[in-house]
Amino acid sequence: MKILSKLTMSLALTSLLFVGCGGGADKATAPAEKTQLKAEITEESLGLRKTDIYSENTTSASKTEYVTADAGTSVKFERAFQDAPPMIPHDVSDFLPITASNNACTGCHMPEIAPAMGATPIPKSHFFDMRPKHNYDGKQFTKSIDNMKNETDVKNLTHMSSARFNCSQCHAPQSQGNLAVENTFEAHYTREGGKFKSSWDEVVYESLDTNGEHSNPTAEDIDLSDSAAGHMDGGH
Repeated sequence: MKILSKLTMSLALTSLLFVGCGGGADKATAPAEKTQLKAEITEESLGLRKTDIYSENTTSASKTEYVTADAGTSVKFERAFQDAPPMIPHDVSDFLPITASNNACTGCHMPEIAPAMGATPIPKSHFFDMRPKHNYDGKQFTKSIDNMKNETDVKNLTHMSSARFNCSQCHAPQSQGNLAVENTFEAHYTREGGKFKSSWDEVVYESLDTNGEHSNPTAEDIDLSDSAAGHMDGGH
């Protein structure tokens, strides 16, 4: 009986193996007829460069061109986003270098001149100073504000802040070269006319409460004696 059972099981396994191999062969053969070879990936198609990795001496980037229109004849660029530093739409080769004592940009972009010139006016953000003027008598240095009370020192100026003289630190001519990667970013402006106008002109700096009731930390905030941060040993 045991011998018969073993023989029956052997025959059954043999049948399964035969069917499985036969079915697998059919499945393996069928897709081969529909398989399409993909295009070969070459070294020239990898990355942004279009030459192979062995051609360093003859490989160069696309030439970048900048706007050559004269100031006053160019078309303004839309800002990249609300209050983004506007890009320069005209040639600047005759205006460089820009120094604190020789800044040709102010000749057209000062607020009182810009409308008549058709230029973008320098916003109010360039006419105030947030740098505290500390005291030093040659021996002793004392601060004019209390940092522990979150004090700041905002002063309106009648002239452009000296920290803003270097226009090309934030503003630059726009390249007219072919983009290696197309920019698909879409700006959503938070102010009407935000494509060409700064929202800083709407800020009234005189009303800024930089040292008011809600801007100062309380004595309880400052007292860290019950926290690990208030101890040099980490609270141990």
